Amino acid sequence: MSLRGSACIVGAFEHPTRKAEDKSVAQLHAEVAWGALQDAGLSKDDIDGYVCAGDAPGLGPLSMIDYMGLDRLRYADSTDLGGCSYIAHVAHAAAAIKLGRANIVLITLAGRPRSEGQAVGTGARAQNPNVPDDQFEVPFTKTTGTSYALCAMRHMHEYGTTSEQLAWIKVAASHHAQHNPHAMLKKVVTVEDVVNSPMVSDPLHRLDCCVISDGGGALIVARPEIARSLKRPVVTVRGTGETAQGEFGGYRDLTSSGAALTGARAFGEAGVTPADIHYASIYDSFTITVLMQLEDLGFCAKGDGGRFVSDGNLISGVGKLPFNTDGGGLCNNHPANRGGMTKVIEAVRQLRGEAHPAVQVPGCTLALAHGTGGLLGHRHGSATLILERE
Repeated sequence: MSLRGSACIVGAFEHPTRKAEDKSVAQLHAEVAWGALQDAGLSKDDIDGYVCAGDAPGLGPLSMIDYMGLDRLRYADSTDLGGCSYIAHVAHAAAAIKLGRANIVLITLAGRPRSEGQAVGTGARAQNPNVPDDQFEVPFTKTTGTSYALCAMRHMHEYGTTSEQLAWIKVAASHHAQHNPHAMLKKVVTVEDVVNSPMVSDPLHRLDCCVISDGGGALIVARPEIARSLKRPVVTVRGTGETAQGEFGGYRDLTSSGAALTGARAFGEAGVTPADIHYASIYDSFTITVLMQLEDLGFCAKGDGGRFVSDGNLISGVGKLPFNTDGGGLCNNHPANRGGMTKVIEAVRQLRGEAHPAVQVPGCTLALAHGTGGLLGHRHGSATLILERE
């Protein structure tokens, strides 16, 4: 079943806070929901579908539906694919709308890892006997940082990728973040700044790693006829793809990701190619995450990612493929350690012409949002979304 043209994103909101010491996670969910409703020009009584993921507190959708007073629902979903969940949720909402199970679907994300002092990426987790992989992995102190460093080191070995090339991804993000008043890291950095920052896990430096932030975001997906009745630019779902991949007993190419599958599916459904994309939101938990996904999505050949991202090619107004013009997870925001939501939000801004004037892509009518969940090089989810402005 093709989802092309079956639904539109009519509301998008990113919480402005990056440290929410005075708010609960449930309150953050409610605040981003309210922001998206205001953006769309709708009320909560218009919502008949609700979607969230594992960041939602309590009983997930049951708790949040009750907390937010969503008493007219016909559809609910709590699929969790990690950080890419919210990109997949747009496709799920579009499918529900096409099947007649909902008319207007709300998607929310929120969390407080920064306020709760979570040093994500560097600390080894405690072994849980109920988690099937823990007994094989925890004794070897696998962390988020070391997992992505393993991918980076292998990519360097296979294709000659350099730390300087990876650094260009951070440089591009910083050039965009300087124009975002809410970004955690607004300072423009150089390649030298990145490679001279402290090593976290060889070959990844501190500035190769994303920020840790509180906050959240929300999206509202609706029938096309409803979208056209609202006073907002119409952003249509054109192509979607999602997958989940395991370690397969260690028989995995550390330099590839699920994006190779989801990108092909999304481009096929949309009837376009990577060369047609005007703007790309790419999950940037680490610089190597971006490089691998750009290759797997088809923006360049496998092994050519280092050259593709170099010399400002990802900087809006400078390069051929502007990416993460809000500063992304590397500089702006990584709410609840789940960056898929903000990737869709910035893509919507670009398509509406509402990004900061300094980074707005002229004539942007076709955008891609892609994310990962879990850990590249290990079990992970991937989701790709292609959006078009009518």
